[in-house]
Amino acid sequence: MASRPTPIDKHLIADSFSKAAKNYDDYAFVQREIGDRLMERLALMKLAPKTILDIGCGTGWYTRALKKQFKSAKVFGVDLAPGMIAQARQNSSWLKKCHYEVGDMNQLPFSDNSIDLIFSNLTVQWSGDFAHTARELARVLKPQGLLLFSTLGPDTLLELKEVFAAIDAFTHVNAFSDMHDIGDALQAAKLFQPVMDRQTIVFEYDTVKGLMQDIKGVGAHNLNPNRRQQLMSKGQWQRVQELYQTIKERRGCNGFPATYEALFGHAWGTDLMMSSADDVQTINVIHPTKVDS
Repeated sequence: MASRPTPIDKHLIADSFSKAAKNYDDYAFVQREIGDRLMERLALMKLAPKTILDIGCGTGWYTRALKKQFKSAKVFGVDLAPGMIAQARQNSSWLKKCHYEVGDMNQLPFSDNSIDLIFSNLTVQWSGDFAHTARELARVLKPQGLLLFSTLGPDTLLELKEVFAAIDAFTHVNAFSDMHDIGDALQAAKLFQPVMDRQTIVFEYDTVKGLMQDIKGVGAHNLNPNRRQQLMSKGQWQRVQELYQTIKERRGCNGFPATYEALFGHAWGTDLMMSSADDVQTINVIHPTKVDS
């Protein structure tokens, strides 16, 4: 059974991502890969949204992409981290203006039934209480509006989990929810026809240090309460690299593998003309992809 996520201090999350904001785009390789796949899903939907909300907008990369795709729409970007919002505003063009605001996905600064499209790339894993988040998303989504999001599953960074489990008893990798639990929460929030699917994406790095730098560079490093407070010794770090080398050889990879279990979900706003009793559809799709960082 997959471990359930441990609640993380949101002030700690906001601070971590704010500190990473200035150089975030230099390290957001994984976020772009998964976000682009989410945008491909959006392209398959027939939509003409008037209001769009990008939750966890970060530096505004996909907020701007949404504005470019739906030129006449009013596009909002919300992020928990003030530093990210400051960077997004700095990156925004006055010709294609997006509206940015600091906000919590569990207490959105929008009225009921006000948003046609909610887009969120790799953000809801920081919710702390996705059941609450799902209800909040359902609240602001218009009856026939679309929720489209990506997040991470429990098999994410399984190689790092294996390596660090042999080093000490601390939690070194953030835990993420199973897609069935996420689907259940969407259904409980009375969102219509929720669909979840997964893709396993394997990125390969030249060095273990490079992998760790990418994780830290986007502000997504270990934020668990049970995390190790002291730096590893030189000997422990050497052991980490040796163990990772063993995984690399066992898997027959050219680089050091880092697995990401990318979960994609969508659902429609509650419509009183529709039944909300439909079962959640789950589709398991595994596409091993090796990408050099």
